[in-house]
Amino acid sequence: MTVANDEMLPWQERQSGHKESRDNDYRTPYQRDRARIIHSAAFRRLQSKTQILAIRQNDYSRTRLTHSLEVAQIGNGIVHHLKFSSAADADFQPWLADDALIETVCLSHDIGHPPFGHGGEIALNYMMLEHGGFEGNAQSLRILGKRGSYSENYGMDVTRRALLGILKYPVRHNQVVGQYPDKPNNFRQFKAANWAPPKCVYEDEKALLDWIIAPFSEADKTALQDVHRSSPEAHGKASHASFDTSIMDLADDIAYGVHDLEDAIVLGMVTKEMWQEHLEPKLSALASPFLKDHLNTLRTQLFSRQSHLRKEAIGNLVSWFITSCQVVENPNFEHPLLRYQVGLPEGQRQALALLKQFEMQHIIQRPEVQMLVYKGQQMLLEMFEAYSADPARLLPREIAREWQKSCDQGESGLRIICDYMASMTDDYASRMYNKLFVPSLGSVFEPM
Repeated sequence: MTVANDEMLPWQERQSGHKESRDNDYRTPYQRDRARIIHSAAFRRLQSKTQILAIRQNDYSRTRLTHSLEVAQIGNGIVHHLKFSSAADADFQPWLADDALIETVCLSHDIGHPPFGHGGEIALNYMMLEHGGFEGNAQSLRILGKRGSYSENYGMDVTRRALLGILKYPVRHNQVVGQYPDKPNNFRQFKAANWAPPKCVYEDEKALLDWIIAPFSEADKTALQDVHRSSPEAHGKASHASFDTSIMDLADDIAYGVHDLEDAIVLGMVTKEMWQEHLEPKLSALASPFLKDHLNTLRTQLFSRQSHLRKEAIGNLVSWFITSCQVVENPNFEHPLLRYQVGLPEGQRQALALLKQFEMQHIIQRPEVQMLVYKGQQMLLEMFEAYSADPARLLPREIAREWQKSCDQGESGLRIICDYMASMTDDYASRMYNKLFVPSLGSVFEPM
């Protein structure tokens, strides 16, 4: 099946309307998108933002940057699997992302995440409750479409389809935000579970959201922004996303479920005994021929002291998930970019969910990790309070000018402070905290 070029052209448009005209530049729009991500400061900062906070003091473990590279590689693998394992005339084939596009989406999926992981996200959301909240995916969209460094008003000014790809939750903050409890008397009583943000797009980016989804029919726009809510008090959640987003999201889950487990095993946070007691029985119970044939070998290789055997096990798991991916169709949508989604068969989906649950329970939620998360949250809460108390005095001069411009336009300026703090790496945030609050540390000669 072929698709007319005019059906594809709207997705290659940029907000600026700019048409590249450099001499002898034969790159596609999506290749330019990928280059903009790779060469951006926001992407480089991911090298100092960690995946698992408790294992950051070593040279082995993954960072948000290496995680994003692995997500891009897995996303590329999923696309190639679907392309060559499906009929050449399948209706979804013309709409499969090319390498540059899927890599752009995957490389940028974490670009808006703040220091100290999801703990940092919750802390910034707490400080922004009355001003539109903070959420990592919303911040990624803001960077790519509004705040990045390639244009004054359009962020990195990437194509419409790249923006659609990172739009995991195509609903606005006010559509999904639930009820929060009363704030505690001081930051030390901050309980993270009470202040998690809704997954959304900021209200400030409504015009950007409308531009991204403009090519869809009114029926598709309405269905895409459908909200599921488990209770009247809870945050609502978006029910749908695009074809490209489903590939990126699944690649992200595979990277988290498999590669982060590898880090934890190598660093001794997960032992063979923990695997055998808490995970292996559940995996064995799944009706999976692959697990039935390979589970014993996987255990032996994962916990081997020989790195090449461990790598073989990791590679086999990743390959199993990638080659199990399949396209499913949702007939409630008209446009192929919404009608088609990528998912896993039930057995593989359950296996991946078990891996993620195991990591959450036995790595992320262990007290040693949560103490570091709490410390990072406390640092961000105190820094935000200080910056917002006297922005003109404490913020770096360029940020202070942006803050003043925001105030002159009748805004509070707090979103600018939040943008600045969200851009910090773990190390930079720690240095700035010391500079602000620790008397014996910090120097006027230390760059901001």
